[in-house]
Amino acid sequence: MTTTLTDAEVRAGLTAADSVATMREAVLAAHRGELVTPARSVTNLGEGRLLFTVGRWRGRWLGYRSYETFDRDHPDARDDQVVVVHDDVTGQLLGIVVGAELGRRRTGALGGVAVDALAPAAAKTLGLVGTGRQAWTQLWAVSAVRKLDTVRVYSRDERRRQEFAERASKELGLATTAAPSAQAAVAEADIVILATNSPEPVIRTHWLAPGCHVSTLGPKQRGRSEFAEDLLESATALVTDSPAQLEAYDPPALAGGDRHASQVASLGAVLAGDAPGRTGDSDRTVYLSVGLAGTEVALAAALLT
Repeated sequence: MTTTLTDAEVRAGLTAADSVATMREAVLAAHRGELVTPARSVTNLGEGRLLFTVGRWRGRWLGYRSYETFDRDHPDARDDQVVVVHDDVTGQLLGIVVGAELGRRRTGALGGVAVDALAPAAAKTLGLVGTGRQAWTQLWAVSAVRKLDTVRVYSRDERRRQEFAERASKELGLATTAAPSAQAAVAEADIVILATNSPEPVIRTHWLAPGCHVSTLGPKQRGRSEFAEDLLESATALVTDSPAQLEAYDPPALAGGDRHASQVASLGAVLAGDAPGRTGDSDRTVYLSVGLAGTEVALAAALLT
C-alpha cells in the first residue's frame, strides 16, 4: 500500500534543524542543475485557481504539490494540499503527504536557510510582523540557525500577538514579547521578518537598523506589496529562492523587470559562493521568499525515504 502522511506525522517527523538542512541541500542542488525547478503552473477554474509546483531531483525522485486558492465561506474550509513523490529511477510511487503543514514548514525552512546565509552571524534580536502560520514556521526555523535572546512580534490583533508571544516562549524557549506597533517590533532588530497578507507596506524602511537582514513572505508585487520599493533600493544584496518564480509574477514583482532583476541573486548561488551575500556588518540584505518548486517534494521525500 502507498504510504500516506498527515499533518500530525509531519509535525512529529520534521525538526527545524533537519528541515533547514534538507532545504539547504535542495537549494544547492537547484543551483547545480541537479534539481529541476520550473515556475508554478496555474489553472483558472472560475472563482479560484488550482496550482501545481513540480520538481525533479535527477536520479533520486520527482513529484509535485497541488493546492487551490478558492475563497471558501464555509465553517469547515481548509487549506489542504497534496504532495506526491515518485522514485526518479523506477517511477515507483513512494508516498503522499496530505494537509497543510508540510508546505508551511518547507517555507519556514527555506527562510531559515536564507537567515543563516544572510543575517549577521551574531544576530540576537528578531522583529516579526505577522502572527499567522507562516510567521510561526519562520520563527521555528530561524531558532535552529541563530541563538536569539530577544523576539518582538506585532500584528493588528492584540490578543493574537500576545498568544503568539506566549507560545513562542513556551514551545521554542525564546524570550518573546508582543510589541505595541510594527515600528517597535522591528526597531534595532538584527533580523526582520514580514509575514503578512497586507497589500500595503506594514513597515517604513527608515525604521530598520542599517545592517539588518529582512525576509519578506507576503505580497511583493507592483501595486500590492507588504513593503515599499525603497527597501529594495536600500539593500546591498537582494536574494530569492527562485528567480524563475519571481519573474513569473503577474502583476510583476517589485523586484522584477529591468529595474531590480539584474540585482537579484538566487539563494543557491549565494550558498555556493557564486554570488555575493552579506559582505560586512553594515550590509542590508533582503530575502524575497517566493517558493522554490520541488522543495516541498524534497521535504516529503526526506520523510518518506
